[in-house]
Amino acid sequence: MPKSKSSENNRPKKATVGMQLLHNPILNKGTAFTDAEREDLKLRGLLPPRVCSQDQQMMRVLENLRRKPTDLEKYIFLVGLQNRNETLFYRTLVDNIEELMPIIYTPTVGKACQKYGHIFRRPRGLYLISEDRGRIDAVLQNWPHDDVSVVVVTDGERILGLGDLGANGMGIPVGKLALYTACAGVDPSHCLPITIDVGTNNEALLEDPLYIGLPQRRIDGSAYVELMDEFMESIRKRYPEALIQFEDFSGTHAFNLLNRYRSSYRMFNDDIQGTAAVTLAGLRSALRISGGALSDQRVLFMGAGAAGIGIGSLLACALEKGGVPKAEALRASWFFDSKGLVVAGRERVRDMQKPFAHKNPEIRDFAEAVRVLKPTAIVGVSGRPSLFTEKVVREMAKLNVRPIIFPLSNPTSQAECTAEEAYGWSEGRAIFASGSPFDPVSHSGKLFQPGQGNNAYIFPGVGLGVVASGAGKVTDEMFLVAAAALSDMVGEAEFAKGMLYPPLGSIREVSKVIAVAVAEEAFSAGVSSADRPDDLADYVERMIYSPDYGPLA
Repeated sequence: MPKSKSSENNRPKKATVGMQLLHNPILNKGTAFTDAEREDLKLRGLLPPRVCSQDQQMMRVLENLRRKPTDLEKYIFLVGLQNRNETLFYRTLVDNIEELMPIIYTPTVGKACQKYGHIFRRPRGLYLISEDRGRIDAVLQNWPHDDVSVVVVTDGERILGLGDLGANGMGIPVGKLALYTACAGVDPSHCLPITIDVGTNNEALLEDPLYIGLPQRRIDGSAYVELMDEFMESIRKRYPEALIQFEDFSGTHAFNLLNRYRSSYRMFNDDIQGTAAVTLAGLRSALRISGGALSDQRVLFMGAGAAGIGIGSLLACALEKGGVPKAEALRASWFFDSKGLVVAGRERVRDMQKPFAHKNPEIRDFAEAVRVLKPTAIVGVSGRPSLFTEKVVREMAKLNVRPIIFPLSNPTSQAECTAEEAYGWSEGRAIFASGSPFDPVSHSGKLFQPGQGNNAYIFPGVGLGVVASGAGKVTDEMFLVAAAALSDMVGEAEFAKGMLYPPLGSIREVSKVIAVAVAEEAFSAGVSSADRPDDLADYVERMIYSPDYGPLA
């Protein structure tokens, strides 16, 4: 049956009273405990006398938060609240998602991961280390919750566009799971963040006395794969119904592990598949502005790693579903990396790039590649800033009435161009979406609200749909229906402002719609052994956690 919509399902045992209750972040209500609860739960005298409503508590939180001088200080403050009172943390986050998502996730989470050892207060999540090989089963038993629906795991090797941050990467699974709860209503007590610490090759971290991870270089090869195999099987034994989401692995590991596990485990890689779906949704939305069919597009990617190849692969899948032959579908995507255009016969083309290594002369300059290939869209997934130069954007604007410009690299400091540059260099004609948020841009008397192609539009809804359906695996078709559902939720009012995605304030509704579409796909495709509920939308709705205080026994 669906889980409860509030924290009422987490009632304490009678022994959880007094100061022990106040130190339990799942159950703590702070000054919102009623007089009757204070009497019954031995809290009298342990709290200030005035009983506050949750709205009053949130008012206090926001007042203090907004006084903080930097986004990193705001992040630290919110993590502290999460550690004290999860229900209030999520109520504040849900009700102020547009303001707070950039704090608890990109771009601020990148700064937090870089400083993680220096701002460390209290552990969240589970750390597995390379030396745990052979005993991961036992370590997983230390996690206090027996009902886990979603696991988010990283090895910290490629955190956003910031590179190898080792165990400091724990900020990513913690942040992603906060979004699972805030955006899709997955109960926080059913979420498990995991960092697999196999070392780091980041010299600065190895020399940092406050680094929290193993001060050793990364293991790789067969030892790495065997550790991951044990991890996957141990998760399945401990939490057989859990979905496992991979985050911020290196490009090579990301693809290899996805291909290794996707057929036999309930898992997906957000950097590959989530990014692909949110980008495909953005392209679909862009075409509703510019006109034209998806099959007529040619996309040139700056960056040929896991994210870019994932987008190209899902775009090819969508085109094939629409009747385009496979070879032609693959030729819709072209890739440019640090060595130039990825073409057939070029030296050092990686296996994952080979389907997109088309016959063409080598080109070393990106602006020249734009001029020669005449793309309708350029997508930045390089993790390097300012690569969409004025020359590049002006060339795109010369080729297209409405050029599609997607600098998706995170955090904001790594974006291939800014919103202001894209609109300015294209004379206000660019159709723009970025990975991290940009402020509105005024150009020629018109105010543009840049679209943010944030994976948070996709993965929470996909995860909720997989959990709701009991799907045994996560398929490409699930991401196709998620992308279509997301694009369909963008209205004319958003298009008029230059937005390609729904307002963040509606993200809970967006996630619910995506979850229903994904669950429907799972049942239709026969990848779930469960019976389809008569009213699937109602079934999903009743699973959604609401961060409201319930009565405590």
